[in-house]
Amino acid sequence: MNKLQEIIDKLGLEPHPEGGYFKETYRSEGEIKLDSLGAEFGSSRNYSTCIYFLLTSDSFSAFHRIKQDEIWHFYDGSPIRLHVISEMGEHTSHIIGKELLNGEQPQLVVKAGDWFAAEVMNKDDFSLVGCTVSPGFSFEDFELPSREELISKFPEHKNLISQFTK
Repeated sequence: MNKLQEIIDKLGLEPHPEGGYFKETYRSEGEIKLDSLGAEFGSSRNYSTCIYFLLTSDSFSAFHRIKQDEIWHFYDGSPIRLHVISEMGEHTSHIIGKELLNGEQPQLVVKAGDWFAAEVMNKDDFSLVGCTVSPGFSFEDFELPSREELISKFPEHKNLISQFTK
């Protein structure tokens, strides 16, 4: 068994709709009631949630967005290049990894409402990260647009969007 499969088995990871593998590791018991959340939410949310997320170099995390801030934490493997397109259409690229002196960041916050996609930087490798979301994640808050839908919003990023949508 190779290292990748051992990690998937050891952590109990399952396929994620955006690509890669995940497992929820934490969901707070406490909840934020609907009347204390913004209008974009349709029901109460846990205070916070956290997952393991594993991505391989032969796949990618497709462009998606959620209604909350999401903090990425680097654990193991190849650095990740995270592409972000803001609601205003500005594209930024970030490297999440452990080589601080080479400009990599061990943590990165993706702002609520921004579109983002990720790729493993090293060939034939994997990346293991954690993602913390607050207020807590719910699939009600998850948008995974079609290629055509996202290109219609941001035609100036057609090539990038084509590379990271399914």
